[in-house]
This record gives sequence, structure tokens and C-alpha cells, in this order.
Amino acid sequence: MSYEKDPRVDQYIEPLPPWQQAICQQVRDLVHAADPAVEETIKRTVQPYFVLQGNICALLAAKDHVNVFLYDGGLTPDPHHIITGGHGNKTGRMISYYEGDPVQEEPLLEIFRGIIATNRSGGWRKAKAGSGA
Repeated sequence: MSYEKDPRVDQYIEPLPPWQQAICQQVRDLVHAADPAVEETIKRTVQPYFVLQGNICALLAAKDHVNVFLYDGGLTPDPHHIITGGHGNKTGRMISYYEGDPVQEEPLLEIFRGIIATNRSGGWRKAKAGSGA
């Protein structure tokens, strides 16, 4: 897959253990596959973010796992139950991947596409305000 990479995201991923590199790269590829207009950036000094008319997701490698933060205001359906945390969070939720955990590509791609669709229609805050949630 070909997309414009931010070298700072490469710098974030490169020093990680190989299993974390693989998860981060797979998530990176999937978010770009969700929409070719997705852009990469660094926020909060070092954290990779993927954006398109608003935040889609961010990566955070911890000692024994990788968190993928999903910025959807809790609105994007998760029929495959891959979201592992933040269910009551008003801003977003997360998926934690530990060594050996598979990245379920199709369900994650669906979530990314849902977040992007919400962003393109004005964002999750507008969607929540319009729904009375």
C-alpha cells in the first residue's frame, strides 16, 4: 500500500519491539486503507495520530501492549466486539493489543470507516448534539 508517511511516525515505530512494530504498522496501513485522504501527524509531542477532518485514531505503545485510541465519541458500532476499553468515555474508546493478539482487520477497517464518515459529516460532537445524546 502506498500513502504519504510522516517520518516522525516511522521514528515512533522503529525502536519498538518487533511485535509492537507489526501491530502499529498493520493499524497504520488499515487506517490509510479506510480512506486515501487520511493524514499522519504527531500530537502530544510524540504520539502518532491519524486524521481526516478530525481525529480518527492514535497509537500508544506501552510496556506490554499497544493501545489504539478511537476518537468517535462512542458512536461507531462495534458488532464484532473488538473495542476493549473506554466504553463509557465521552471522547473515544480504545483497543489494546498484547503480544500474539491478532488485529482483526475487517472489523477495525469498518470502525475506521465509520469514524471517517462521522468526521466528514461534522464530527462526533455535532452528531451527538443532533441526536440529543
